[in-house]
Amino acid sequence: MKISVTAESTIDLPKELLEKYKIITTPFMIILGDKEYKDGEVSSSDIFKFVSERKILPKTSAVNKEQYEAFFKEQLKLNDAVVHISLSSQISSACQNAKDVAKNMKNVYVVDSLSLSTGIALLAIYARQLAEEGYDAIDVAEKVGKRVPAVQASFVIERLDYLYKGGRCSALAYFGANLMHIRPQILVKDGKMGSYKKYRGNMDKVVRNYCADTLSEFNTPDKKIAFITYTTATPEMINEAKKALQNQGFEAIYETRAGGTISSHCGEHTLGILYLNDGNSNLD
Repeated sequence: MKISVTAESTIDLPKELLEKYKIITTPFMIILGDKEYKDGEVSSSDIFKFVSERKILPKTSAVNKEQYEAFFKEQLKLNDAVVHISLSSQISSACQNAKDVAKNMKNVYVVDSLSLSTGIALLAIYARQLAEEGYDAIDVAEKVGKRVPAVQASFVIERLDYLYKGGRCSALAYFGANLMHIRPQILVKDGKMGSYKKYRGNMDKVVRNYCADTLSEFNTPDKKIAFITYTTATPEMINEAKKALQNQGFEAIYETRAGGTISSHCGEHTLGILYLNDGNSNLD
């Protein structure tokens, strides 16, 4: 069975990794003022420049049902089935739109990742692995769904500006955090982004401590793949994360730039490590 593994552009993978793992994406829309762009047509740097100049956040528009229908039909022309790994249903309407369309189509299976960014990528790469091993699409979707709770997706943020502008933290919390140089960790849990631990100091030290804490708490990783995903980051921040993952023994460590979703919510100097935390599990 020839299976198309698909996702929205919120998977945050560069072209070379999409090609490597044969993952096809359909874009969200990024709205900057009165202009609308496909996700990927504008970079995180473009978004930050817009916010700096206009003092307002960009908006994102989920893939609608008509777009999913056309997308899935196009994939079925070239494949026997589609396994679609969607952005968390707790973050966007995209997943439900995809599921509604899939109900009326044969051989289209939608998995709610309950995650975002390269958390989705981890599941999509697993789906591709299963497809290459010869599993039917329904079995691929089922096995991927079972790994959804294992996704460890978190980020550490330098400033609360974007969360404050987006109404996700109070003015008191915003000014207090900036005054005390607090760098919050955002953890994706049950499909939602929420504040978790708090760090202080320069971002190099913060990233080092965040990685150590994360790897200590989520300490049964599948060491095949890990992602370092960031909006912007200094070489020192990236090196701290890479060193932590290398010391843990990850076989493949990919660095990726976050797209519109993470950038619009979290702002500059946001960095996360993402991996599947079920290394001791029997995946059969």
